[in-house]
This record gives sequence, structure tokens and C-alpha cells, in this order.
Amino acid sequence: MREITYEAIVSAVRDLCIEANCALPCDIKDAIVKAEQVEPSPVGRSILGDLVENYTFAGEKQLPICQDTGMAVVFCQLGQDAHITGGLLRDAVNEGVSTGYTEGFLRKSVVRDPIRRVNTDDNTPAVLHVELVEGDQLTITMAPKGFGSENMTSLHMLKPSVTQEVIEDTIVQAVSEAGSNPCPPVVVGVGLGGDAELCAILAKKALLRPVDQHNEDPFYAEMEARILEKINRLGIGPQGLGGQTTALAVAINAYPTHIAGLPCCVNLGCHVTRHATKVL
Repeated sequence: MREITYEAIVSAVRDLCIEANCALPCDIKDAIVKAEQVEPSPVGRSILGDLVENYTFAGEKQLPICQDTGMAVVFCQLGQDAHITGGLLRDAVNEGVSTGYTEGFLRKSVVRDPIRRVNTDDNTPAVLHVELVEGDQLTITMAPKGFGSENMTSLHMLKPSVTQEVIEDTIVQAVSEAGSNPCPPVVVGVGLGGDAELCAILAKKALLRPVDQHNEDPFYAEMEARILEKINRLGIGPQGLGGQTTALAVAINAYPTHIAGLPCCVNLGCHVTRHATKVL
């Protein structure tokens, strides 16, 4: 049984908070650069150039890419042969978030109660998802989620009899209705199957996939490409000001479901779809 200390988790989460908020993943950077080169709209092309300048400056100066440094969403894969010593995983994650957002001078956006809206002053608690896996390691992925994009999440409990075309149109319509709100160009995370809550988690986890990678199943890879093409024909464009670069990628995660249902969740990531990972 391998031991992982509470302090090591706190330190890792602290560093990931700052890294994820200040350094855009390379695949997103490359996608924006490529989009700028082919975007036909002069306004859209100019905005994409501004995004490149923004993330470059943020990385060089260790400043947040966006002022909305999000709610801390943390995905942990805990090996069943690992043992955490010195405290609870959830407490370590929250202490790491508190330290990271305070020492990193990141905006603290979390309120303690959804109705009695008093700020917690350290961006805790985090939203924590834990999966038990093989091995003796702990993989931590920090995915700060701003609410311009999160507010555009949509869950559709479709009938199992619907056609594939209806499913695709449902996803495209969700992006169309979101318009400029999620700060496009977006990454479109889609969950299909499971039940309502698992479907939503699948959609959010889909945003962690590199935008230059497709679903391993050719059926869903083709579906992703087809939906992306439809979305980029909407004309929403960068920041909603027109153009063909409304989305950088579509990522679908599918899971078995009940014979009587077909859950479909769409979770959008903005042009700073942030995430960083560390393995302990």
C-alpha cells in the first residue's frame, strides 16, 4: 500500500489552481491560431488574434487568462492501492484551492449558499469528483469553470426513439441558443446516456479531452465532426460577432443507459477551456 500525504495533495492542488488559470493548454492555443489563419470574417480574425495576444501575455506574466477564474472543479482518480495519510482527500483539495486562489491572486467567486449569497473569500468549496481506479497513484485534474459558459449548460431527457439527426440537432440548437454568452469559440462537451447526473458529468469530463483528438469509436468521431461543421455554419463566430469559428471542437462521451431513456447533456467550455493535471 503506497502512502500519499495530505500535504502533497494540498501543494499539488495549489499549484494546479494557478497553472490552470494562467496557462492555456497547448491544444487550445494551437486551435485558436489555426482558426485565426482560416477565419474569413475580418472582425472574427481580429478577435482571434486578440485571444492569442491575451493568452500569450497571461502565460508570460503569470496572470489569469480570464478575470472569471471559475469555480474549482477537481477530478481525482485514486488508485485502490494508495492510502492518503494525514487527513481527508476532500479537506486537502479544499485547502489547496484556498491556498492557490489566495496566493495566486485569483478571483474568488464562490458563495456559501445559493440563496444567501455571502462569499466564502477563498473560492472553496471545490466541486470534487472521485473515481477509484487501479494502481497506487492519485491523478488530480483541476478544471476551473467560469459561469458564463456553465450557465449555458442544457440537459435533454430525449426519448429513446429519436433519430441520430434529432440528437445532433439538439446539440447544435443548444449552442445556437447560447449565442455569445459562453464567450466563443467554444469547446462543446456532450454526455450521452447514463442517467441525468452521470450524463452531466460525462459532458463536463468531455471538455478535458484535447481538442485535436476524436472519440476512439469511429461512429462517434464522425458524429463529432458532423456536429462541429453544423455549429460552425451558425455564423455566431468569435465572441458572437460573426464568423465561422463558433466552436473549436465537439467531444462526446457515451455511456450505457436505460431502455426507456436517452439523456443528452451539453456543457460548453469558453475560449479558455482550462485544465491542468498532476500525478502523485
